[in-house]
Amino acid sequence: MQFSLGKEKKINFFKALATFTGTIIGVGIFGLPFVAMKAGFLTVLIYFIFLAFITIVVNRLYGEVACDTQKVARTPGYVEEYIGSKPKKLSLIITSVSLFGVLLAYLILGGEFLHLFLAPHFGGSLILYVLIFFLIGIAFIYKGIKSIAGLQFVMLIIFLAILFFFLYQATPFINIKNFFTFNSHFAIFPYGIILFSLAGTALIPEIKEMVNRDRRQLNKIINLGVIIASFCYLVFILAFLGATGEKTSENAIANFALIAGQRIVVVGYIFGLITAFTSFISLGLTLKKMFHYDFKIPSFISWLIACFVPLGLYFIGFRNFLEVIGITGAVLLGIESLIILLIYRMYLKKRFQRNAPWWIYLISLLFLVGIFLQLFYFFNK
Repeated sequence: MQFSLGKEKKINFFKALATFTGTIIGVGIFGLPFVAMKAGFLTVLIYFIFLAFITIVVNRLYGEVACDTQKVARTPGYVEEYIGSKPKKLSLIITSVSLFGVLLAYLILGGEFLHLFLAPHFGGSLILYVLIFFLIGIAFIYKGIKSIAGLQFVMLIIFLAILFFFLYQATPFINIKNFFTFNSHFAIFPYGIILFSLAGTALIPEIKEMVNRDRRQLNKIINLGVIIASFCYLVFILAFLGATGEKTSENAIANFALIAGQRIVVVGYIFGLITAFTSFISLGLTLKKMFHYDFKIPSFISWLIACFVPLGLYFIGFRNFLEVIGITGAVLLGIESLIILLIYRMYLKKRFQRNAPWWIYLISLLFLVGIFLQLFYFFNK
């Protein structure tokens, strides 16, 4: 019996790790080779080392609060618990808009990859395939996390296999010189996109439930999830930037196919669909539960709001992928991280009657600077 329980715990751990990692590894990956080409690979590498560390710290702080709070909640619920009921509404707006932006990005690229994959065989417009992607995704969101966990594990394995297939195919074309460029004009450009690419904080309450509030397991999942995602991103950049250099475009896969052959295109479309689809359903469910648990909105209505607002944003014209993830990452996810750090400070005061360590304020300052710099870059590019 004890052996069986231990085996079940390991299975739950790997399912939770796959869910967390699969959610982090999203559509941001497809903009990274272009970002690295513009700013320089070494610049992007420095950003990854720094932001991966900061992301792990913020996620672990959030995980500590989540594990130690008995109520079922998401960020707005923790704001109400530790800061007050009035700031809860502001937190809901910020967190919701942030997740809407993330889901919109997945919808943009997921629909585009589905269109590129199927339209040559079956015809149909881009909007049709966006709707197909959307309808399949929201069906999984409606079913819940248990249906997602097993799917995430399988898709993560497929994702890793395709990633190393890309590296294998790119190796003969890689030119080392492509990794030693730098353009100071684009030094700020990677920040928001990389922060977006590492985002998984919203899923922490879900992962906490999957590991039954086991803080040690949750911390391992956070550490491994961010590190695995960062490693995968860097492998992807090495393959595509190394092979295409200055010819790297925002559509990295299509551009790479000109060098490595058309068979790469089909694999690339599958690759894109996997990354967009798994993240779309995981974060869509997170947003649905936030409305349901934190604001007591009926489950079905929460599902409708979480799923159909991103679709509405798409139809009113928000379709520029890199702009969406850059602003969402730097500004909205930056503000959300500031809220989490404030929650943690108030959590320490309320539960332990002690002040937060000095480095919490330093990290908060870094996020504020990042928000300012990203907005400055956006309006002056």
